[in-house]
Amino acid sequence: MIANTLTRFNQMFSHPDAAKLLLRLTVGGLMLFHGWHKLHAGVGGIQGMLVAHGLPAFIGYGVLLGEVVAPLLLIFGILCRLSALTVIGTMVVAWLLADLGNTFSLTPVGAWALEEIALYALASAAILLQGCGKYSVLKNSAWR
Repeated sequence: MIANTLTRFNQMFSHPDAAKLLLRLTVGGLMLFHGWHKLHAGVGGIQGMLVAHGLPAFIGYGVLLGEVVAPLLLIFGILCRLSALTVIGTMVVAWLLADLGNTFSLTPVGAWALEEIALYALASAAILLQGCGKYSVLKNSAWR
């Protein structure tokens, strides 16, 4: 009886394509807030960090790919694996530029200081590994 109940429960909540959509909407939607800020406030802060590390300032515009373009593509289900890889790269750069010194630190409330970066990077890695799913604005699966 318990096995049958568990089987029915598992079947009722087994919707892998809906889960992929939810993950894409979450990562893309939340990352887009960061991109929206960069669109309105500019990328000057990023450019300053790059220059401080001896890199050219124009690379700072790349953050718009990782925080605006890639999230929009994730939301719409277009080039999801490439977009997820772009978000992962953006998170690695954010870690190296802004939070490298916090790698082994905790916040005052006991959370890992890199929690947000890790969540975006690992959720994007899940998208990279599993793909878009069937919910996309495109029918051609090669472009999903």
